[in-house]
Amino acid sequence: MSQTPDPDEQLPEPTNLRFLRLLVTVLTGVMIAGLLAILAMIVIQYRTTRVPLPEIITLPDGTTATAYTQGSDWYAVVTADDEILIFDRASGEIRQRIAVESRP
Repeated sequence: MSQTPDPDEQLPEPTNLRFLRLLVTVLTGVMIAGLLAILAMIVIQYRTTRVPLPEIITLPDGTTATAYTQGSDWYAVVTADDEILIFDRASGEIRQRIAVESRP
């Protein structure tokens, strides 16, 4: 007699292996759903309406802009002279000047 199992004979699958296969399948589904949720949140975040840029920004004479940022009712320009100029969005007038001090 031969000790080799018959290739046509179906052996029952061990319980631990069946549980592991189910666990891997469920975890794969959860990972795919999580990835899709993250991508959806990124797309939704970038589709939100943003405040439009002002058409014209009038800077004081001799001032050069190096950076720009904006809020809901204001926008700010950082100048080459290490100064931040905060403008009112509605009127275009300077609300505040902030001197940026350099550290030693």
